[in-house]
Amino acid sequence: MASQVVKSSIVGTKVRPLLSTTKGDARVRVLGLYKAWIRQATLIPHDYDIPKNEEQVKERIRSEFLKHKHVTDIRVIDMLVIKGQMELREVAALFKHKGQIMSYWKESIEPKPTDFISKFVSGSS
Repeated sequence: MASQVVKSSIVGTKVRPLLSTTKGDARVRVLGLYKAWIRQATLIPHDYDIPKNEEQVKERIRSEFLKHKHVTDIRVIDMLVIKGQMELREVAALFKHKGQIMSYWKESIEPKPTDFISKFVSGSS
């Protein structure tokens, strides 16, 4: 229950949980979100007309979840689940554009230039 208060690692302070009160609750929420994304993966290539197949979409979803597997703080896990649910709703309701969906497969983001000349040439401020 969200109204319960969990004792934090600092003595004397209390932290209110976002959704989950135990790691088991958080795990159930994460698995539920993962299953919902995998169910949606069958529709994404068709709905958004992207040049990826269902297996590539599922692999990208899997890698995104595995990217955050080291997180142990329940509040952070809950926040990631909330953000994942919002993202899923946007994808399922077709609020995103094809380019936004394809950006999930973008290999790397080029680092921003740091010196004056590089900033001037690239047009960034």
